[in-house]
Amino acid sequence: MPSTITLYGIVDTGVEYVTNVGAGGKSLARMPTNTAGLPSRWGVRGQENLGDGLLAIFVLESGFAPNNGTLGQGGRLFGRQAFVGLSGGWGTLTLGRQYTMLAWGLVDADLLGPAVFASASLDSYLANARADNSIAYRGTFSGVTVGAMYSFGRDGANGGPSPAGTNCAGQTAGDSRACREWSALLKYDASSFGVALAADQIRGGPGAFGGLTSSSLSDTRLSANGYFNVGRLKVGGGLLHRNNEGSAATPKSDLWYLGAAYTLTPSWIVDGEAFRITFKNSDNKATMGVVRATYVLSKRTTVYAMGGRIYNGGSLALSISGGGPGSTPPPGGAQTGVMMGMRHAF
Repeated sequence: MPSTITLYGIVDTGVEYVTNVGAGGKSLARMPTNTAGLPSRWGVRGQENLGDGLLAIFVLESGFAPNNGTLGQGGRLFGRQAFVGLSGGWGTLTLGRQYTMLAWGLVDADLLGPAVFASASLDSYLANARADNSIAYRGTFSGVTVGAMYSFGRDGANGGPSPAGTNCAGQTAGDSRACREWSALLKYDASSFGVALAADQIRGGPGAFGGLTSSSLSDTRLSANGYFNVGRLKVGGGLLHRNNEGSAATPKSDLWYLGAAYTLTPSWIVDGEAFRITFKNSDNKATMGVVRATYVLSKRTTVYAMGGRIYNGGSLALSISGGGPGSTPPPGGAQTGVMMGMRHAF
């Protein structure tokens, strides 16, 4: 039976400027590892037709930082995706390192996605919602998508501490719950709108980052969102509730978001999103607004500009930038960020 293999990739980089950094409130100009467009990557994907509608599939996808050439996702060679599986009319079953169902639940309604000023600035896991050592199933039937994932050891990389590598390999005989992950998805898409529910839970283990130092501790996220299209306009929004037992002071939080994207012409796209995160029984909170303009030079090449501002409350010190460490404002401080860049796909 015939088989196909495709080489693909994205190179996306730019320059950002961030105000009010550190105790002295200095400004920062840099080329960040993340951008206002899409994360840089290259990959190989393939499939073989096994007959009777059954396909064997695989994906190997490597993330990298074009500003310095280093590997992403905690230094993994294929840190974005590395899986093999089977696909047919009944759905797709895959094994390896892959996106969690939370990532698939957010992809249509969180309009700015993995951009440098976006939801991951308020919850860094959202740009790193993948799991090692996982079994995943997804299937779509008459517009309804169902999915589930289970990981025996969610993250074997030591990245920092950093959400790109959280030092929780699991898969030990002495502790069957250590570093496990599970997630589930229920989604409906029609021609002009869609809604999605997703749940994601990661467990801790000895030495794991983020305060999850024991398998008795978990970090759970519940997501509900939706979107609709009217002509050239798309609107999306939702709520992400989190219960993080790795945080003794503020384990429970709610992240709200609402965004819109409008295609002015086939070449010009303008989008933006507003975010609000609050922590239960705490003065900690943050509000962020972001706008972006994208100009399509060709089918493969685009340029863009992005700007945003974040207001922290209480002792919270979230940076508007998810482009790398070193941009945190003073506790309770506000911050402005702007970025311009270019993306080429192949």
